[in-house]
Amino acid sequence: MPDKSTSSEEVTTPATETPEISGTPRKIYPIVKFGDPILEKPTISIKKFDAELEELAEDMFASMYAAQGVGLAAPQIDKSIRMTVIDVTAGKNPEAKIVLVNPEIIHAEGEVREEEGCLSIPGFRGYVMRPQFVTVKAQNAKGEFFEIRGENLLARAFCHEIDHLNGILFLQHLSMLKRDLIKRKIKKLKKLGEW
Repeated sequence: MPDKSTSSEEVTTPATETPEISGTPRKIYPIVKFGDPILEKPTISIKKFDAELEELAEDMFASMYAAQGVGLAAPQIDKSIRMTVIDVTAGKNPEAKIVLVNPEIIHAEGEVREEEGCLSIPGFRGYVMRPQFVTVKAQNAKGEFFEIRGENLLARAFCHEIDHLNGILFLQHLSMLKRDLIKRKIKKLKKLGEW
């Protein structure tokens, strides 16, 4: 999910520099774009919790920040596993980093219609109805269970990223007319070699 902040401050990372978190160079994964079948397939539950999974979570944060997003699901980096990372502060508050492994929404209430986008569908946005408040039950990268409640942008990010894990893109929440319009534009971009 791309950062929707209105800050005019431009954040740039030189292409030769790899962002570091905890002093370790991070891998920046390319973001998988709409049209790749992995984005429309449900993911596999994670059963093995180890240092490799923790490293992947940190690499996912680095990849998300590099793409200027606030959420990233594993299928968006070509991994069909049930893990997503979210930081609605876009890296401004390290304590706001959330790793959700095998997440499920256990409670939702209210409704808010807001504009939404996706790192896998760059340049396209649409208004999507989502719950205003969401409670998620998940595991962290160490395998420990927890529940977390989010509202507004955080609730939207939870829903958007968990949708990814279920093979659902935000396009599926749009009207058929809007969805078809976006798909036609993407098809044109593919023909031009720009997708």
